[in-house]
Amino acid sequence: MSQIYSFAGENDFYRRGTIYPNPKDASLLLSLGSFVDVYFPPSKRSRVVAPTVFSGFEKKPVSIDVLPDECLFEIFRRLPGPQERSACAFVSKHWLTLVSSIRQKELDVPSNKTEDGDDCEGCLSRSLDGKKATDVRLAAIAVGTAGRGGLGKLSIRGSSSGSKVSDLGLRSIGRSCPSLGSLSLWNLSTISDNGLLEIAEGCPQLEKLDLNRCSTITDKGLVAIAKSCPNLSELTLEACSRIGDEGLQAIARSCSKLKSVSIKNCPLVRDQGIASLLSNTTCSLAKLKLQMLNVTDVSLAVVGHYGLSITDLVLAGLSHVSEKGFWVMGNGVGLQKLNSLTITACQGVTDTGLESVGKGCPNMKKAVISKSPLLSDNGLVSFAKASLSLESLQLEECHRVTQFGFFGSLLNCGEKLKAFSLVNCLSIRDLTTGLPASSHCSALRSLSIRNCPGFGDANLAAVGKLCPQLEEIDLCGLKGITESGFLHLIQSSLVKVNFSGCSNLTDRVISAITARNGWTLEVLNIDGCSNITDASLVSIAANCQILSDLDLSKCAISDSGVHALASSDKLKLQILSVAGCSMVTDKSMPAIVGLGSTLLGLNLQQCRSISNSTVEFLVERLYKCDILS
Repeated sequence: MSQIYSFAGENDFYRRGTIYPNPKDASLLLSLGSFVDVYFPPSKRSRVVAPTVFSGFEKKPVSIDVLPDECLFEIFRRLPGPQERSACAFVSKHWLTLVSSIRQKELDVPSNKTEDGDDCEGCLSRSLDGKKATDVRLAAIAVGTAGRGGLGKLSIRGSSSGSKVSDLGLRSIGRSCPSLGSLSLWNLSTISDNGLLEIAEGCPQLEKLDLNRCSTITDKGLVAIAKSCPNLSELTLEACSRIGDEGLQAIARSCSKLKSVSIKNCPLVRDQGIASLLSNTTCSLAKLKLQMLNVTDVSLAVVGHYGLSITDLVLAGLSHVSEKGFWVMGNGVGLQKLNSLTITACQGVTDTGLESVGKGCPNMKKAVISKSPLLSDNGLVSFAKASLSLESLQLEECHRVTQFGFFGSLLNCGEKLKAFSLVNCLSIRDLTTGLPASSHCSALRSLSIRNCPGFGDANLAAVGKLCPQLEEIDLCGLKGITESGFLHLIQSSLVKVNFSGCSNLTDRVISAITARNGWTLEVLNIDGCSNITDASLVSIAANCQILSDLDLSKCAISDSGVHALASSDKLKLQILSVAGCSMVTDKSMPAIVGLGSTLLGLNLQQCRSISNSTVEFLVERLYKCDILS
């Protein structure tokens, strides 16, 4: 060894021989063999490389991840502000989970100020649908919005294949979003009462709650919301099979500001829950929807007695409610403020019941009655006589109502009726007798007769005389009306006209309407009128000054008609549909481009004579226009 340390590395040369006096001992330290020849060049020391012997003493890198969650939690809650916590949360999912689990009251340095200012509290809105709805995304939303005004509105919609949102995701929202004001949960079978308990505890400012198909949430969750969220003003429950009267009673006791309630298809909701809800919110509840529930006449009696503030009422699919329920509701004298009434598929709607409702709601302006097979002409006319403030009346699928009920309601309604709609009423037939000469309904501005196959020319002629001030006409699917019938409706102030599906409509009718109403007509729909040709388009181009919406789908028009429209200096169309017009070809492209300066929507679907290249050119050229092809 002394020979090695005394070696200077200058001009010495060691010939073949052993380096160590005892080669056997040397081999125990370094595996160099028994004999080594070594040459050292002048003025340069040799470089000796040896394997590491003490590798067990190397220092390992130290990470903050070795700290237990309790320590990390204490670190995160002591950070000075939401921006710093947000930065930490996006390091890893583990840190995100820890940061999102911190309650606002657990923060060591609470701050009410955000980078956007105090006035922005709860101004942010987020929506998660389908596969995007996960616990991780909810945690990220909870942490990320904390420093930018706070989350005010959250909507979560699960997918049919299964939801990835659990109570853990709602826990993140509940602990990080105290300013949450609106929560909507749809199709989330994985959310239970525990998740709603977190929302109740952490979001006391909640005002709107919408639960749809949340099958695992029970009355317990709704009770927690009621106790912790006194500002709740809107409640929507649909297909929540485990929520019943107990939850509604808790809401009624604690939420005195409740203004709107909608309950649909919740089998455990009975009369007791509805009665408690109405009796405790008499002065606040303005909107009520009861649909497909197992309630009886008792609930309608309560509505008629305690609904002093109700302005909008919807009753649908109440199969256990009889005529007595509607009669009592009308005679309860509590619906004095009712403005809008919708009744659908309720077997209890009879002539007597509807008349009673009309008398008990003197300020009602809008009524929609649909799928009422027991309602006849007498009930409809009596209802019209009693409802003197009625401005809009719609009947749908009331098959015992005939033409006498229709005209009788027009003749006996108050002077305020402005809109009447008749849809799918199959007992309507053409009049065989005339109306009184002095009869008129001067206030009516809008008339809609849709899919009533028995409605014919005589009825239309009577309407023309009875309602001289019509501005909007919708005669969809009336195949029994001929040219002479349409001509009876040519008024001097038509604004919106829909003749879609009227197969007997002709160019003569369109020419007459446009010539008489060119300065007022804004919307014209003649979809499916196969007798309409280019002659109608020439008349439209020549007469219409302010027409903005024109539907020519499945009409017998060609390129010449489109060019006629484009040649008009007056016409400023915004919406144009030529869907299914097989005679419109690529030759119409210059005309369509000419119309494009004002077009916002263009429908070219099923135009088989228009090539893909033309469509691509129009999409590029008309960049402000939405094109369907």
